[in-house]
Amino acid sequence: MNDKFSKIGFILAVAGSAVGLGNAWKFPTLVGQNGGSAFILLYFLLTFLVSFVLFIGEICIGRIGESDPVDSFRRLAPTHKEAWSKAGFFMISGLLIYSFYSVVMGWILKYTITSAFSLPSDMAQSGEIFSALLKDSPVVAIACFSVMSLTCFYIVSRGIKSGIERLNVWMMPALFILLVLMVVYSMSFDGFSKSAKFLLVPDFSALNSKSVLEALGLAFFTLSLGVTTIMTYAASLPERTNILTSSLNIVFINVMIGIMMGLVVFTFIFEFNADPAQSGPGLIFVSLAMLFSKLGAIGHVLAFAFFLTLIFAAITSAISMIEPSVYYLVKSHKISRLRACAIVFAFTYVLGIACILGYYGATADSFSILGTPFFDVLDYATSKILMPIGGLVIVVFVGFVMRKEAVHALLAPYMGELGFKIWYFVLLRCVSPVAIILIALRELGILRI
Repeated sequence: MNDKFSKIGFILAVAGSAVGLGNAWKFPTLVGQNGGSAFILLYFLLTFLVSFVLFIGEICIGRIGESDPVDSFRRLAPTHKEAWSKAGFFMISGLLIYSFYSVVMGWILKYTITSAFSLPSDMAQSGEIFSALLKDSPVVAIACFSVMSLTCFYIVSRGIKSGIERLNVWMMPALFILLVLMVVYSMSFDGFSKSAKFLLVPDFSALNSKSVLEALGLAFFTLSLGVTTIMTYAASLPERTNILTSSLNIVFINVMIGIMMGLVVFTFIFEFNADPAQSGPGLIFVSLAMLFSKLGAIGHVLAFAFFLTLIFAAITSAISMIEPSVYYLVKSHKISRLRACAIVFAFTYVLGIACILGYYGATADSFSILGTPFFDVLDYATSKILMPIGGLVIVVFVGFVMRKEAVHALLAPYMGELGFKIWYFVLLRCVSPVAIILIALRELGILRI
């Protein structure tokens, strides 16, 4: 059976991987705080100078290697094959991210269900409800987390065509349609004009060196780089796919959905004079949940629709974190996909439970490391250490280890000779390594600007 993506399936699957929960709270907040569309233009520029370069590099490894990450590195390394094959195990980063990401998915599921019937009436009550979910209600949190995790693994167990592609082919358009409807409805509020100005009116005076680093980090983290997701999906890339245009479409979809989510979120933030400087889960689970209640009955409908879009975005992103490890077990250890899913599920489920219990009052001390909840430990380890290192390893491998002739043969038909030379010699070998090092130094707090 030829279990490969169709061309549209590949675009939607990779776009689904990129479109995650950060589109709802991180992207719009950074845009609003750093000059609106001036920041978006900066983000676009850095995406194409750095992240897009690495993105194409990951595709090269997966497309030319045509195997799981470990075997692809082994096949493509001219020498020291076994040593380079270990680079494929950066797929573990995806599992660690998924372990706490799926906990957040559980929170979203809980809010999706309850928002249809009840919403907090004020900020204090909203904060108490969210705090109770984290610290006082492990049974509810574990139940919702379990449902979402089982859903994701069921999808992955169905394979590339019947599982991952089928899900993205209907879920990504559904996500887009829901967002369009919510944006159109948001236009009826006075807060929409303020939201549009906050996000879209350029203010170049707001840009500074900090904005550059924030845009650089956002460009890196929003494209699922450094965790072998892209190379795993590229291993199932259909023949004669235009890699360049497909990649451009993926970036465009990611940015568009981020802007649309931002318009919806900040319409209600400004409509009710809430704080637009908030970011992270508190923006969604505390502030927005309360603001929807001020709209009466329609607020329940909007809240349900909004949290449903978050579920769609979260699932498409989550399954991409699972697939590299499952694909590795299937390809390299010759076991069934169902058994591979069961092994990976058991690993991530235990870590997920530890993340939940790290916030629960009665067990917080037992599931913390040096006073830091296990959830935050995994977040720190992946975003600040493993992902930047993984990205740097990929840049070095494609730019200095892989045979240039193989990379040229894959990309030159789409880039042209001049485009390939700029991508390979200037951006891949020079600009990207420096940029990734700057991202790592900033994430670790060593570089402060």
